Amino acid sequence: MKRLILAGAAALALSGCASIISGTTQTVTLRTEPTAANIEVINRAGDRVHSGTSPMTVSLKRGAGYFKSEQYTVRFTKEGYAPKEVQIVGTVNGWYVANILFGGLIGMLAVDPATGAMYSLDPSDLNAQLEATGTPQAKAGDTLKIVSTTDLTAEQMKQAKPLQ
Repeated sequence: MKRLILAGAAALALSGCASIISGTTQTVTLRTEPTAANIEVINRAGDRVHSGTSPMTVSLKRGAGYFKSEQYTVRFTKEGYAPKEVQIVGTVNGWYVANILFGGLIGMLAVDPATGAMYSLDPSDLNAQLEATGTPQAKAGDTLKIVSTTDLTAEQMKQAKPLQ
């Protein structure tokens, strides 16, 4: 029993708390209003890592290198709406600090910083409100004609409904 406890303590000390609990990737949900907007996710290096239409869920790497959090630019586009960009940034994960409490010096200085698990991506749930551009265009057949009730036939008056 004593050996089992020592083996567990050694495993915990030689690993990273954030790597064990949080992992090296994080799922992020991307939504827009209106839906069906085009989405591109660009990483810190300028590479497109995901693309699709909203809503969608993506798995993003937390780190971009040793002691370097990943950053993403999310671009939303939809015809008739202004394009929008939102940043997703890495912040220090609370489980990384747990290395101090549990004596995980190797996890704190090597494992979590190298894997990127020491970071959490914020926001992890992104809801983008897209703004319509220009003035609405009338379609063929979309017309409004104002007439006096005295100009309507008896049949038209039967179908007429008052506005409330």
